[in-house]
Amino acid sequence: MKKMNKYMLLVCSVLTFTQCQSILDVNPKGIITEEQISEPKHVDGLVTAAYAFIPRAHAFDTMNPWIASFRSDDAYKGGGGLDDQTPWFQMETYSLVNANVGNNDGVWFSGYSGISRVNTAINAIKRMDEAKYPQKNERIAEMRFLRGWIHLKLKRIYRWIPYVTEENTNEDIVKIPNRPEGATTDMALWQKVYDDLKFAADNLPATQTDKGRINKYGAKAFLAYTVLWMAYPQDDRNQLTTLDNAKLTEALALVNEIIDSGKYKLATDIAENFMLEYDNASPESLWELQFTINDGTVRGNLNEGNGLTAPWWNPYFSCCDFHKPSYNMVNAFKVDANGYPLFNTFNNENITNKKEYFAHNTWDPRLGHTVAIPGHPWKYQTVLFDSTASRQPAVYGYFHSLKENVTTNSPGLFNAFWMFNSKNQLEVRYAEVLLWKAEILIQLGRHMEALPVINQIRERAAHSVDRLKMPDGTFPVKYKVEPYVIGADVKWDKEFAWNALMWEARLEMAMEGRRFFDLVRWGLAAKTLNGYLDAEKKRRPWLEVAKFTAGRDEYLPIPQAQMNWSRGVYKQNPGY
Repeated sequence: MKKMNKYMLLVCSVLTFTQCQSILDVNPKGIITEEQISEPKHVDGLVTAAYAFIPRAHAFDTMNPWIASFRSDDAYKGGGGLDDQTPWFQMETYSLVNANVGNNDGVWFSGYSGISRVNTAINAIKRMDEAKYPQKNERIAEMRFLRGWIHLKLKRIYRWIPYVTEENTNEDIVKIPNRPEGATTDMALWQKVYDDLKFAADNLPATQTDKGRINKYGAKAFLAYTVLWMAYPQDDRNQLTTLDNAKLTEALALVNEIIDSGKYKLATDIAENFMLEYDNASPESLWELQFTINDGTVRGNLNEGNGLTAPWWNPYFSCCDFHKPSYNMVNAFKVDANGYPLFNTFNNENITNKKEYFAHNTWDPRLGHTVAIPGHPWKYQTVLFDSTASRQPAVYGYFHSLKENVTTNSPGLFNAFWMFNSKNQLEVRYAEVLLWKAEILIQLGRHMEALPVINQIRERAAHSVDRLKMPDGTFPVKYKVEPYVIGADVKWDKEFAWNALMWEARLEMAMEGRRFFDLVRWGLAAKTLNGYLDAEKKRRPWLEVAKFTAGRDEYLPIPQAQMNWSRGVYKQNPGY
């Protein structure tokens, strides 16, 4: 609440979830008046405030991708040890989580604070005369997109959440249940997300002049993703029931509209999605969160949600070595002599000598874009990553996450001990849209049509090697990836195609926070993550307490503080 600007003061007066009353007890020096709200520039200010709020969430209140990453088999929490942010250790081991777990309530509160800003903006826009404010319908569409997007992100984390719109008064809000009485399916809630995103997709322009504004195709991408979730219905114990082919077909139509628009394509080099100089310039960016530095404010609009994920690496980064790639995920990048994944044997080998291990194996080039490895280039620089950058190598190993980080000399770095940066964050990219298309085609039994789609991504990976060279022009390891060719090693039936799709989704989106939610959506979380833990416990003894319980651990508990605030209106998730 301390970070609220003048627009948030209005939010408190219109739509309050918690804690705003104490602010309003103080006579504020600057507020938005009803007269000011009648002016387009002030309404636009509320729109900007809605866009700006969620990205500014601090590491402990964030929905940033890396928080989901360590709940999957992609990453370990990292940091200074198991007791450094214990709540996240509890989350990555599943079995220690309860409704009072830390670093959970802030996520909920931040999400609904953002929704509050959105609804305040919608109400202000609706009062405007369209003749005076020609952007009226378009701005409502933008705000409805943001509302659907935030609810979607919250829903992936908690499943059962209250859906709050601009029509809800303060008196209404306290009565909105997260799980309506008698509800055994969450399809009604998904429908509310769908409706907001559908309105946005139908009413937004194909192109936006202002950077960061959502356009029609970005909205369609999140609408397609929502429909994909709806295509995998879950029972009241979070378990997949059956596939909904009608929803899969609907999602395919949306995905094809994005592809057929011709507005997007795969970047020539995957690196272009993760470099500061390509902010708003990657050809595969459908929408990205905007961050700034040196913008005339004290510290800019920095990505504070990633403030802990830089390495502990003097003299370049001062903090904090969270988000450490797992042994399992690094192994997943190994390929055979044909450049194909090792579906069944990828995780059999243990590292006894790092240099020999990397030298005698062959690797998908996306390893070099995803994982910082001692002795290899850091973020396409001549600077080599150093093993001293790991705070607790005996606990978490020597690897580090690359994608969300920046170069050692980046103009976007802001050192507040915690290493913030201003690199934009891609919320959805074209490769992801292609992966959804391949997934849908395979599930519909049209797996032959999925082959060239998956191969597009693999061919791009094969061309993404130039930036991975050592200072002397050689490669640190042998990189190889090839498109699938049907033959003795590739039996492209539905089973093989599905394995290939899951593998491709993991490698392409590794450490971007998609993996956990994919496993939950596919109904494979318990099987996959317990299998991961069985092997990983032998390498990381601190994981001995970890166990994923089906029917509970697919979602986090509703924060106990919110349960208390609701006074019996909310229902706790199963198992908590």
